[in-house]
Amino acid sequence: MSAVKLVSTKEMSREEWLQWRNRGIGSSDAPVAVGMSRYKSPLELWMEKTGRKLTEDIFNKDAVFWGTTLEPIVANVYAERTGKKVRRVNAVLQHPEHPFMLANLDRIVEGGGVLEIKTAGLRSQGQWEEGVPLAYQIQVLHQLAVTGKAWADVAVLIGGQEFRIYRIESDEDRIAQLVAMEKTFWDHVEHETAPEVDGSESCNKALALLYPRTAPVMVDYTERKEMNILFKTLLEARQRTKAAESNEALLEQRVKEAIGFAEGAIFVQGKAMWKLSKPSRSLDTKKLTEENPELTAPYWFEKPGSRRFTVIEGD
Repeated sequence: MSAVKLVSTKEMSREEWLQWRNRGIGSSDAPVAVGMSRYKSPLELWMEKTGRKLTEDIFNKDAVFWGTTLEPIVANVYAERTGKKVRRVNAVLQHPEHPFMLANLDRIVEGGGVLEIKTAGLRSQGQWEEGVPLAYQIQVLHQLAVTGKAWADVAVLIGGQEFRIYRIESDEDRIAQLVAMEKTFWDHVEHETAPEVDGSESCNKALALLYPRTAPVMVDYTERKEMNILFKTLLEARQRTKAAESNEALLEQRVKEAIGFAEGAIFVQGKAMWKLSKPSRSLDTKKLTEENPELTAPYWFEKPGSRRFTVIEGD
């Protein structure tokens, strides 16, 4: 089984490439679709795939810029260190049995493998200490599922100076599980039914985009047992959070008291710092507006309203 070549990306514009991405699940979408991304929720991805939200073009972000710029260098170093030839695949590939699964590979390796290229900053070095981070494993397994290849190498440049190579073998059980989970997500896309919320900030933003306006009505759920259990559980969770925050504040104050005039204290499990920050200056815009309204008038602008969620206990 081998992947189907859908379209060449050699002369494809950025806009066209983004359009093709929304026709299925790409390898970078895969961790999001199965709920294993720290940066985006399945709900936000669903909104993008269904046209409810524009897909963010991250091409101009620094991390993406440097990743793209360094990609050919990392590929060349991989080829030199392994003695294997690599080549580009300028095409969007499609799974022969599951057409919603798409892939745009970094490189193909001579001998039947895939090369996935990553660049990582020093702050994310710890994520690589025990091997390839799970989200990237899912990306690679997605690529192996689409291409039918037996293995993939992940070449990563960490902090611009540490080069590592990790091998990921094809695993039929993990791939079957991944395909099933991706199919579940894609069913949500095809049937226009939103996936479940997951508590992430991404999901919160997606809900605000999905339901931006209000109608002057109240929904009555007093006779719906499951909805009342949901609300009761929310109240209990908030009470636990308040208690935890209060306890944390008390413990923090005790540690501050123990530090006293020192800038910090060392403990067996780490250290606590209580340092004096540098003086800062800020503009008193309220006073400026009151005393010189004609100066600030041209700079006022109106922000669109947003929905605020509040919880009131009792009748």
